[in-house]
Amino acid sequence: MTTENTAGKTPQNLPQMEKEKVGVGAYISLFLAICFFSGVFYKMPEGWTWLSAFDFTTLIGKFGTVFESTNFVGKGGVSARQGFAFALSLVPGVMLALGLLEVLSHYGALRAAQQLMTPLLRPILGVPGNTGLALITDLQSTDAGAALTKGLSDTGLITKQNLVVMCAWQYAGAGLVNNYFSIASALFAAFLVPVWMPLVIMFVLKFVGGALTRFVLMTVYKKDFANE
Repeated sequence: MTTENTAGKTPQNLPQMEKEKVGVGAYISLFLAICFFSGVFYKMPEGWTWLSAFDFTTLIGKFGTVFESTNFVGKGGVSARQGFAFALSLVPGVMLALGLLEVLSHYGALRAAQQLMTPLLRPILGVPGNTGLALITDLQSTDAGAALTKGLSDTGLITKQNLVVMCAWQYAGAGLVNNYFSIASALFAAFLVPVWMPLVIMFVLKFVGGALTRFVLMTVYKKDFANE
């Protein structure tokens, strides 16, 4: 007797998922998801700051200070107690991302991503299009991107090889948009190139790293994934 996984789909029957009908609402849902998770509304210029209300990082917000010049996690903590405090600080972002993904998935965002992104992601990274939202989310939040990736793996929508490639893509330049504008912004005045150019280069290199990882898995470690 066999049982289905929680999603009712496995990597072997993903082609069937690709054939499911995708309506206009699904594409609208996907578009909203991309705008929300990609960071396009992050750090909006004056006059358009109200659009930041539709940005993932903005909605997460930030913790207040417990003591002067100290954030929620505290200062000077060590060992298991410090680890617990840090883990607790990750909960809001992960919960928000997972909750929104459930809503967007209900309206067909994952099916739309499967249709639109598979032709792009499959040749380069070898992953199905429904991984697109997890990759996009990683551009703003490494924790939320990792949580969505784990969800895809747990429900059997990606293989172990897909999982390794996605981790390689996410690890390189993790939280790219958020970190770039919050940290590198201090150097913008000294840039000799347009501000967007380094961001684009780093984004492209994420695909280079993912493709290289995929090549190594398909050659050097090919036997490890022979049973998938």
